[in-house]
Amino acid sequence: MRTLAVTGGIGSGKSYVVRMFAALGIPVYDADSRTKRLYDEDRGLLAALQELLGPDLVKDGRLDRQYMAGRIFSDRCLLEKVEALVFPEVIADFRTWKERVADAPFAIMESAIYLEKPALAGVADKVLTVLCPEDVRIGRVMARSGMSREQVLARMANQWSDERRTAASDYVIVSDFRNPLLPQVESVYIDMKDNS
Repeated sequence: MRTLAVTGGIGSGKSYVVRMFAALGIPVYDADSRTKRLYDEDRGLLAALQELLGPDLVKDGRLDRQYMAGRIFSDRCLLEKVEALVFPEVIADFRTWKERVADAPFAIMESAIYLEKPALAGVADKVLTVLCPEDVRIGRVMARSGMSREQVLARMANQWSDERRTAASDYVIVSDFRNPLLPQVESVYIDMKDNS
């Protein structure tokens, strides 16, 4: 069974696009939410992370995400060490999940960082990037998160550019309120289904 990775910058509309694929019967693995679930359920992973990041990482038996973010996002070396622990677990979880949905035409892995992280390379057969004008992206993120424009721009600055993502993708969907989404989604759906 083939896998389509769906990615895009913050606020690009990738989750909406993924929901459209789900409505067509395609199972979706949301890498972000599944990773958070692993933090809560995989005691071995939690112990390894606590050994790396210190005892304050765990409060009341659960990972303190705010503490972890504060430690790793200002220390690239520490971030890479955390990713070296987390990504193999996510990939293993994805493969187990994929076995349970094997009767579908193909599966989707939704991940904002799929192209940016070499550890994920090869998990998907094809990559779809969702593009959206920067001003729309900023407005979406500000509306849903309460972040300031400057905070959103800082997040965007830490992600790949749309040009770089597009160059590394097999498909591109434009989510700009001018190009209808459904025909774009259906085109990718048909291509993935016919070539699986």
